[in-house]
Amino acid sequence: MDRVKLNILGLAEVRRTEAGSIKLGSKTLIYSGGHTHGRGVGILFDVTTAKSLESWCPILDRVVVAELVAKPLKLGIIQMYGLTSNVEKAKGYLKSHDIIIVMGDFNAKVGDERVEDVVGPSGIGTINERGSRLIEWRQMNDFTITNTWYQNHPRRQ
Repeated sequence: MDRVKLNILGLAEVRRTEAGSIKLGSKTLIYSGGHTHGRGVGILFDVTTAKSLESWCPILDRVVVAELVAKPLKLGIIQMYGLTSNVEKAKGYLKSHDIIIVMGDFNAKVGDERVEDVVGPSGIGTINERGSRLIEWRQMNDFTITNTWYQNHPRRQ
């Protein structure tokens, strides 16, 4: 995180039981896991961003939600592993926010064809079934697949 100057990092396959918050050096990890050491998601915050963490809520072992009070905006973060119908529950927890960021491991390829305001000009590869579901899910929830709007080297997308 320090080398690439990230303040927030979404994690999948955390493999911690239950839900909790721990300090990892100067970083803070919030996580949601199951009853065994499988699955799990988390969000890792740097020391400065962790101070803005107002609240967080585990929603099953595949979704965790965090609320940050940033100036001048209120920020909601949903970290997911795979597409899940629990996003409505997660969005409900966030109430009113200026910005909602949904991040996670969706194992989806949305392809290189632009789709209105959903998929930008820098998508790669051939769309797969999960990519189709992600696009459909995005349209139902009024989100944008942002990593397709910025040109990166193909192996970094």
